[in-house]
Amino acid sequence: DINLNSPNKGLLSDAMTDVPVDSAASARTSAPEGLTLAEEEELRSELAKVEEEIGTLRQVLAAKERHCGELKRKLGLTPLDGLKQNLSKSWHDVQVSNAYVKTSEKLGEWNDKVTQSDFYKKTQETLSQAGQKTSAALSNVGSVISRKLGDMSSYSIRHSISMPAMRNSATFKSFEDRVGTIKSRVVGSRENSTEGLHSPSGAGDKPPQDNAPF
Repeated sequence: DINLNSPNKGLLSDAMTDVPVDSAASARTSAPEGLTLAEEEELRSELAKVEEEIGTLRQVLAAKERHCGELKRKLGLTPLDGLKQNLSKSWHDVQVSNAYVKTSEKLGEWNDKVTQSDFYKKTQETLSQAGQKTSAALSNVGSVISRKLGDMSSYSIRHSISMPAMRNSATFKSFEDRVGTIKSRVVGSRENSTEGLHSPSGAGDKPPQDNAPF
């Protein structure tokens, strides 16, 4: 502790006043190599101005963002709409960029080279011929199936039409009469034979045989 009533008070004050104090020099670091003090001061002044401008721009940007949000809210725009607009703008920027344009041109050149090559032309011709043959085969199969279905339909129609006409013809009626006559004769003969077998007087109708004497 320092005793202010000490007789050495004046000596301490005199010793402290003999030490030189330069606040600017102590706060400032040593100048980089290759720069004079004047150049350093100029650069530091310019740096302070730039930092001040950055702070001002940040304040202006924050105010602009708040104003933009209020306008979107009044217009009924949602954050999703803003995201779509940003994506659309980003895609447009990509399309007009030099890298995208050069890549598109290079892909176009490769496509032209491939389509103009002999291998591509031969492959395309082979696939085209195979497709034509397949189409022709399918067309032939369809024609055959349609013809078969048409024949079956016409046969069914002819059969349904010819049956009543054939039944009403004289030949069919004559044949039907003959079959009926034969059937009635067969049935009649069977009935007569059955009655003869089961009749009780069948055995008495025969004349008695004389027993010859020995």
